[in-house]
Amino acid sequence: MAKKNDDLPFDGAISRYFQKSAPKSIRQAIEKAGKDDILTPGFPYDQEMGRKDYDTAMEGLQRQLVRLQADVKASGKRIVVIFEGRDAAGKGGTIARFRENLNPRVANVVALPAPSDREKGQWYFQRYIDWLPAKGEMVLFDRSWYNRGVVEKVFGFCSDAERATFFRQVPEFEHMLVDEGVILIKLWLEVGRAEQLRRFMEREQDPLKQWKLSPIDIEGLAKWDEYSQAITETLERSHSEHAPWTVILSDDKRRARLAAIRQVLHRIDYKGKDAALIGQIDPLISGGPGHLQSS
Repeated sequence: MAKKNDDLPFDGAISRYFQKSAPKSIRQAIEKAGKDDILTPGFPYDQEMGRKDYDTAMEGLQRQLVRLQADVKASGKRIVVIFEGRDAAGKGGTIARFRENLNPRVANVVALPAPSDREKGQWYFQRYIDWLPAKGEMVLFDRSWYNRGVVEKVFGFCSDAERATFFRQVPEFEHMLVDEGVILIKLWLEVGRAEQLRRFMEREQDPLKQWKLSPIDIEGLAKWDEYSQAITETLERSHSEHAPWTVILSDDKRRARLAAIRQVLHRIDYKGKDAALIGQIDPLISGGPGHLQSS
């Protein structure tokens, strides 16, 4: 049974948006859908991947991730994986599956809070540099310097001049990382509007997940189009040969998690790599920035 609004985070702002402000087509899609139905029009699958097939594939990938970790430690590789995406696109769950069997001293997750007053007075990239990997380390960024391209733009947290500077500097910054020998992988998880709202409502009702909600999530509900424009521009302007973006359609969390891990494993050479065990990357789920058009 749904809770009363005064028992919900932000006084039930998400439920209220669904009932009063969400586009009619979005409300109808959520109301008519079954639990495992995919809501986004044009998504390449009608239903979520079955649990048995998912578990079988994930077991093999976990074994390969452990092999990768051993090789990183032994060889001194430095790996940076950026996980970006819309709110509720599944970044946290994907990162959790990525590192659930890895040593946190080797595979470290970085999720930086809003910058302090002192950090606001620094070079924009400066606060991220201290978190880059040393030899034998992997760093998984749960959001990254791309906040400036998307969230800061949508909410007016940076000026147009600051964002223009960011777009001018980010290719050079990433080129320096790659030139230094850092393996840089950039993943964008994209979720459809109806599915995003459905996940927000599930979080609102679940006491164990309510902590995931933030004022930004609430304010962003009505800013879907602004987000879409900022996302498209950001990926187009920061997609390069040395630091390409991979877009993963994440309406199906299981397929998205498999696709993200496979992207990383296929991109890196390591001792004990088994391409057959990793499996093929699903081109319907992941691709370049043009994949945003399918979501």
